[in-house]
Amino acid sequence: PGLYFTQYLQYWTAEDLTDSNGNDLLPAANNEDLKAWISLSQFIYQSDQELMLGGKWGIDVIVPMVHLELSDAPPLEDNGGGVGDILVGPFLQWDPIMGKNGPIFMHRIELQMIFPTGKYDEDRELNPGSNFFSFNPYWAGTLFITPRLTATTRIHYLWNAENDDPGRAYRAQGAQDTQAGQAIHANFAAAYAVIPNKFRLGVNGYYLKQISDTQLNGNDVANTKEQVFAIGPGMVYSFSQDNHLFFNAYFETSAENRPEGNRFNIRWVHHF
Repeated sequence: PGLYFTQYLQYWTAEDLTDSNGNDLLPAANNEDLKAWISLSQFIYQSDQELMLGGKWGIDVIVPMVHLELSDAPPLEDNGGGVGDILVGPFLQWDPIMGKNGPIFMHRIELQMIFPTGKYDEDRELNPGSNFFSFNPYWAGTLFITPRLTATTRIHYLWNAENDDPGRAYRAQGAQDTQAGQAIHANFAAAYAVIPNKFRLGVNGYYLKQISDTQLNGNDVANTKEQVFAIGPGMVYSFSQDNHLFFNAYFETSAENRPEGNRFNIRWVHHF
């Protein structure tokens, strides 16, 4: 229980923009290069008060800052840097199920809401903000296979509201509004405590699959579903029980209707 602060610094780079078949979106003469620098400041309060079915309530708030650079990709353009969409997520966290050698299993449910607070320009294809509300609830759980070996997953369902100020490509098709499709996405990781309570190494990844088409004026637009899979190494070093440093790398593949690249993430967690 208590107040946590987490700071993420993330760099994502992609040289491939893909179509619905996973092929290059732009002509071969283009030499597109997308870079994204992302800062996420996260504030979590975990209470010690049971609210429902033994779960203890908490609140999660994330404030993003985003800087985008897209070059050699006409007619696509970026909207530079600015504040992204703020996330607010009330959650229930259950105490670990304990065994004779320590924890066996722990889990959490969070009702994430993403508000359209970010910088947005309908005449730019890449924006720090989305210009629509999203509901992105998840269940997360960690299984202690042994006291040193863990397996973790976090499974999301994503629903997006309408964008009443759609981008120029859709406006050219007569769009008054658009609605991004629903999606299922998940994070996963497995880690081994090389030095107990101090240093863990492992593998981490994510998968996203859009399950319904994007809509234009309430009608489905064919071949608009996104997909991506990523995997890479990860580590965490614990300076103390209250201070932890994470590093994660993700190498993307099987992308459709989105960029395909590499993501590198550093995260510091402090418990007050």
